[in-house]
Amino acid sequence: MKTKIVGILIITALFTMSCNSSQNSEQKVSSDKQHTEGDGHDHSAENAVSLQNDEQNKGSEDVSGGHADEIVFTQKQAEAIGLKTEVITFAPFRSVIKTSGQIQAPQGDEQTVVATSNGVVSFSNKSIVDGTPVRAGESIVTVSAKNLQEGDPALKAKISFETAQKEYKRAEGLVADKIISAKEFEQTRLRYETARNTYEAQASNVTATGIRVTSPISGYIKNRLVNQGEYVTVGQPIATVAQNRRLQLRAEVSENYFKFLRSVNSANFKTTYDNAIYKLSDLNGTLLSYGKASNSNSFYIPVTFEFDNIGDIIPGSFTEVYLLTQPKDNVISIPVSALTEEQGLNFVYLQIEDDAFKKQEVTVGQDNGERVEIMKGLKSGDKVVTNGVYQVRLAASSSAIPDGHNH
Repeated sequence: MKTKIVGILIITALFTMSCNSSQNSEQKVSSDKQHTEGDGHDHSAENAVSLQNDEQNKGSEDVSGGHADEIVFTQKQAEAIGLKTEVITFAPFRSVIKTSGQIQAPQGDEQTVVATSNGVVSFSNKSIVDGTPVRAGESIVTVSAKNLQEGDPALKAKISFETAQKEYKRAEGLVADKIISAKEFEQTRLRYETARNTYEAQASNVTATGIRVTSPISGYIKNRLVNQGEYVTVGQPIATVAQNRRLQLRAEVSENYFKFLRSVNSANFKTTYDNAIYKLSDLNGTLLSYGKASNSNSFYIPVTFEFDNIGDIIPGSFTEVYLLTQPKDNVISIPVSALTEEQGLNFVYLQIEDDAFKKQEVTVGQDNGERVEIMKGLKSGDKVVTNGVYQVRLAASSSAIPDGHNH
């Protein structure tokens, strides 16, 4: 009896626990359902607000992106640096062969001063050096052999002339009296004429210090070839005098461009010591000739021009040469000064407003030293900065925006 009672109590307890568990589960499911339904309603509103904020942020980013590449440079700053711009237009542009060359003096523009006698050189002016101006007939040096073993040739010439002159006058009387033959008289006369010519060739230049050697032309001393006190012989070069009025530009062109040389008629060039671009069209330049073949010592073909020397060009200097050939129509080109390079890429700066600029990448073509052809990146009507590019570039790297600039 007692065992039955215990069993009934255990069964009752298990049933009660099962009912409580089922009720708790139902309450939990109901609570979850209610919570889920409530969250669905709230999240929809939150998602709408979030979407609106995202659209606003996106619009804000779009506006910010539109001005991200803008460079602020005020009109006051532009005036201070002398900023200049150029409006892009289509125009003709001549094809270019870029090469190297050298400035030379033309034939006849230089003459070499040579010694007219053996002896020791003494410069008439101790300050005569390369570049010294001289006049035609001006004494460059005197050559003296007075203290040399061979004797003074000027004095020898004078003695020989005076002796031959006396013999000639004596022979004139003898041949008249038929004491000597006509043949002997002619030999005497020949010796006299030879001695006279030798003496007179030096007589006008004979001085107390020696024989003067003068400049044949006016110009300047290009090269001084001997030093003070140096011994020279007849015909030895002493100095080179150049007039430097006309110069020649000799360009060396690769054989690859031979077929284009017939269309070359002018050139621009830049020396190694000066950044200025010289245009033969401004220097009364003319094409003299171009080679029809290359020689065994070089694979290059010479092209030679002649032009007026304006005084800034040094004969013998090396140059960059831009040979100008056939013109091309409807080409966009800009001054070389407008172009900048960064990591192998080329850029220009466009003025998009009075105080706002933009950095623009471009693809370049040929350049003639003064202007460069633009293949891609610019269009007609663009306003490109040509002077003050460096200052605009510095402004581009500054993150500070001046007060009062709003968009």
